[in-house]
Amino acid sequence: MKASHPDLSHPAVVDRAALPGLLASRRAAGQRVVFTNGCYDILHPGHVDLLARARAEGDLLVLGLNSDASVRRQGKGADRPVNPFAVRAYVLAHLASVDYVVEFDEDTPHALIAEVQPDVLVKGGDWSVDRIVGRDIVQARGGRVLSLPLLPGFSTTGLVERIRAGLSTGEKE
Repeated sequence: MKASHPDLSHPAVVDRAALPGLLASRRAAGQRVVFTNGCYDILHPGHVDLLARARAEGDLLVLGLNSDASVRRQGKGADRPVNPFAVRAYVLAHLASVDYVVEFDEDTPHALIAEVQPDVLVKGGDWSVDRIVGRDIVQARGGRVLSLPLLPGFSTTGLVERIRAGLSTGEKE
C-alpha cells in the first residue's frame, strides 16, 4: 500500500501465532468459537449477513482471511484481490460480528482450522457441508458444520464482472 494510507491496524486483526492464546482465555470463560473463512474482497450485504448469522452460532467469530497470494491462486482474475489484505482485514475487523481476523496463506484454511479448533464451522450456502474444508476436524471434536443460505443477489465475482463490463464500454464511475 502507498505510504499516504492511514495506519490500518486494528486490535481484532491478530497474528496467527497469537490466536491460540487469545482463544484459550475465551474458551476458559465457556465461550463457543465459530470459524469461517474467505477472501472478502469487496465487502457487500451478502458478506455482512453471512458473518452476522455465523456469529449468532456461538460466542465469538474468528474469520480466516485469505492472503493476497492465496486469493490470486484461486484464479478469480489477475486483478484480484481488488483490495489488499490490510484493507480487507481493517474493514472486516470493524464489523460487530467479527471478533478476530487472521490471515492464512495456504490454498485452503485446513491448517488454520486445526489450530483454531472451532466448535462451529460455517460457510455460505454455495458450499455443501460435505465439501467444507475442515469439516473432518470440527466433527471429530463433536462440533457442528453449517452451510448457511446466501443472501440472494450479492456476489463479489458478479460485482467485479459488472465493473469490468462497465469500464470496458467507457462508462465513468
